[in-house]
Amino acid sequence: MIRINKAGRVTAAVLAAGAVTALAGAPAQAATNATWTADVSTVDYDDVNVTGAGGTLTLADAAWHRTAQVFAGSEGSLITAEHALGSPANRVSAQLSADTPKGTAVDVEVRGRTGADDWTEWTPAGTAFKTAVSAVQARISLHSDTDGVRPSVRGVALSADSVPQVNALAATAALTYKIFGTREGLTGHTTANGHVITSRDHFVALPSGRGLSPKASGSYSVRVCKTDNSRCEYAPVWDVGPWNTKDDYWNPASVRYEYKDLPQGQPEAYAAYHNGYNGGKDDLGYKVGNPAGIDLADGVFYDGLGMSDNGNLNVTYLWTGTGPTGTVKTAGDPMNVRASASTSAAVKGLAANYAKVNIECYVLGDSVTGTFGTSTIWDRIGPDNYVSDTYLQTGSDEPVAPLC
Repeated sequence: MIRINKAGRVTAAVLAAGAVTALAGAPAQAATNATWTADVSTVDYDDVNVTGAGGTLTLADAAWHRTAQVFAGSEGSLITAEHALGSPANRVSAQLSADTPKGTAVDVEVRGRTGADDWTEWTPAGTAFKTAVSAVQARISLHSDTDGVRPSVRGVALSADSVPQVNALAATAALTYKIFGTREGLTGHTTANGHVITSRDHFVALPSGRGLSPKASGSYSVRVCKTDNSRCEYAPVWDVGPWNTKDDYWNPASVRYEYKDLPQGQPEAYAAYHNGYNGGKDDLGYKVGNPAGIDLADGVFYDGLGMSDNGNLNVTYLWTGTGPTGTVKTAGDPMNVRASASTSAAVKGLAANYAKVNIECYVLGDSVTGTFGTSTIWDRIGPDNYVSDTYLQTGSDEPVAPLC
């Protein structure tokens, strides 16, 4: 991401090639419709604690923060409208005009659309995506570590181009790791994407904003299961935590933002807690009190998984896989995940509203009437995990995956 944290008035151009993924010195090719200006004055439902009054983006409340770990200052973010490119590109750079008083900072990250409902992870502006994209969004994040002190953004100019890649991630099944999970709780608090936590809520938190879904969406979702896979829940990522804020531990070292010397799949909190890594502290300087790499909202913890205490879980980061997908659409409550294509089959867990799931294959089973009509199509979304196709937004009334 861009991070501008030098005190004073700055205009920063960030045009880095993204050395991890781009060939140094290779010529870049500009995409059509490739230069545009972000609207920083329009604030809507998926923006958090910012205001665009007067055409300048700044923190709405200069003393608001999400977690009890932060004792002073504030934070907020704005997600720009989607910008369609006239031709595909794999890198988006940004030119930021901002005022950043001492103790404040501004980050710019971008993500690109790769399909009808598929996106790359949020990526630092100026770093190449792992694939070409057809449309782009930017996320502008503002930070302050002093109550009452605000950074402000006067403008963000974005440009897209294409560069050769040498370390693009191969298309594989979604990544799964055994991770220590904790209960988040915090009913009434606000998550990193602006969602106000309700009692028995259904979402998860990961310690990096690279996999944070915008409010009321599930672009980035996980399957979290007990280690014997007896119960699973499919849930969107709506918060950042626990402990770290930039630890995308599921990514390989070539992509991972911080702690590149740790094994892929090992959260920094695990290494800090068990091995004294980083002095036993997280990236905010707090002493790590457990090895957690995922936080579970109460509904996931109690209802989806039937947990009574924190513990190890099998976590699958669904957006890292390829193949057909569907987004759960219910009236609000999560839907049952069953052991077979029958409404009387054993319940194996839950799929939360907005969760984006991978569809492995389909079978024909009991007729069900759901959000998208009546059908006998059931989709297998994990090992022995089936849901009715009538609750999945897939873009088709017909099966989108092969017959099981």
